[in-house]
Amino acid sequence: MDFSLVPSKLLALLACSAVVFLVQVAAGADADTAWKQELLSWRSQKVKKLKAPEGWLSLVGLDWLKVGDNTFGSAPDNLIRFPGSEISHGGVLRLDKDTVELVPPSGGYPKALLVDGNSPAAKQVITTDDAKTPSKITMGPLTMIVIRRSDRFALRTWDSHAPTLVDFHGLRWYDPNPHYRVQARWIPYNPPKPVLLATIVGTEDEAQIPGVAEFTVDGKLLRLEPVVEAPTDKRLFFILRDTTSKTETYPAARFLFTDLPDHGLTQPGTLTLDFNQAQNPPCAYTNFATCPLPPKGNIMDIALPVGEKRYH
Repeated sequence: MDFSLVPSKLLALLACSAVVFLVQVAAGADADTAWKQELLSWRSQKVKKLKAPEGWLSLVGLDWLKVGDNTFGSAPDNLIRFPGSEISHGGVLRLDKDTVELVPPSGGYPKALLVDGNSPAAKQVITTDDAKTPSKITMGPLTMIVIRRSDRFALRTWDSHAPTLVDFHGLRWYDPNPHYRVQARWIPYNPPKPVLLATIVGTEDEAQIPGVAEFTVDGKLLRLEPVVEAPTDKRLFFILRDTTSKTETYPAARFLFTDLPDHGLTQPGTLTLDFNQAQNPPCAYTNFATCPLPPKGNIMDIALPVGEKRYH
């Protein structure tokens, strides 16, 4: 083409358009790179939390308490046994209605047993995990808290020498895929809808569904309902299952946490669902977690080959 025949103003316009296009392409590439870096950093943080002293990989026990005395230690006559512990009788957890007390065994507390870093009182009330700061019982390499699930109580135990932690060799992920980072329309429920979530251990958890996220993947209109576990929650919690659960992802469910909608929970708005952050629940790594299962409406007849794969 003879550019001498093209008016100078048109050439300038074409040149300007080309520059704008190249700037947009560069900006898009930079945004994509930043998103991938942020995603990989998030994955690294997940591994770090799993490997923490009180992470899911260190969890070795979930023992439901009966009303009355629940003895614990390594000796065979304990109700809750820690076979590898050097302490034969650690203490007694006494459950009376909604109160759990720690009382000493017949020989007194062992020196290694501490509550929140201090020697326990002769009778000490144990704060459960539904409080802001649960009581932390330590005994050598073991760390214990009492958890409450509906009207049931259990002793949750971590071991810093747990085989699941020592033998950990990493997580498995699908490749990052921006196709599964979607904008959703937020439709609030006013008032929020109460729900009882079944759990993998057969209990039920009370929660609130504040609305529904509506979005499209591969031309299919989909809806997911999140839950909020407390009024102060700063994130939405989606419990979901898709058809990859039959072969590639954790069979029970995956979790997805997102920011709140742009106009809050009570007003229509939008939010981003990045399924690259769909992750395994704690029960994928340990038999001692109490994971909620997805509401019926969150079981999707579509494949989401993105996020975390099965842990094996």
